[in-house]
Amino acid sequence: MSENIVNSKKNAGNYAADLVIDGNIVGLGTGSTVLYTMERLSYRIKEEGLMIKGVPTSYQTAVRARNLGIPLTTLDDFPKIDIAIDGADEVDSDFNLIKGRGAAQTRERCVAAAAKQFIVVVDESKLTKKLSAVVPVEVIPFALAVLCDKVKSLGGNAIVREGVKKDGPVITDNGQIEVDCDFGEIDNPESLETELNNIPGVLSCGIFTEFKEKTVVIAGNATGIEIL
Repeated sequence: MSENIVNSKKNAGNYAADLVIDGNIVGLGTGSTVLYTMERLSYRIKEEGLMIKGVPTSYQTAVRARNLGIPLTTLDDFPKIDIAIDGADEVDSDFNLIKGRGAAQTRERCVAAAAKQFIVVVDESKLTKKLSAVVPVEVIPFALAVLCDKVKSLGGNAIVREGVKKDGPVITDNGQIEVDCDFGEIDNPESLETELNNIPGVLSCGIFTEFKEKTVVIAGNATGIEIL
């Protein structure tokens, strides 16, 4: 990762962390940019006495948060939360997102839905006029063939994501399989999101279109940030 990308992620992540106020319940997304947010929140907790609780969207995020001294809670205790901060693999000009490179999009969707405000932190390379990145889909193993057949009928290509440092597929925190679906440029993200999420056995796809009204995108660059 280049120094410019690292600085871009850090600038976006730090800015988002400074939007959090005392008493907030904060959704903590999954990924490299949100890690900088959590590091900044950890600093504010220690140095400013900031009082917050975080709702992690993945096992990895929960471990990182605990190591950083961020108190954690759950949606069971707080079904409505103040703010969710998460990354994205791609953001188009209409604030449609592709998420799920970390295979956590189902829990990320739950936390985003529960939040009053959804803050998306990215480096500026993730901004695009039109979505075209691979779309992750979490599916129960029993319905894998059904998903792959449907994706093909929609003009896409579905590939089961393989694990790293293990044989076999990536298994999500929910115990399901992650499938990467390539559709090329996506002309109608809302329609494709609905088609994929309505496939029996699918938990959630990585296209997010429904949170635009409460979404703020913070795009980091090498010297600062841009708020969209």
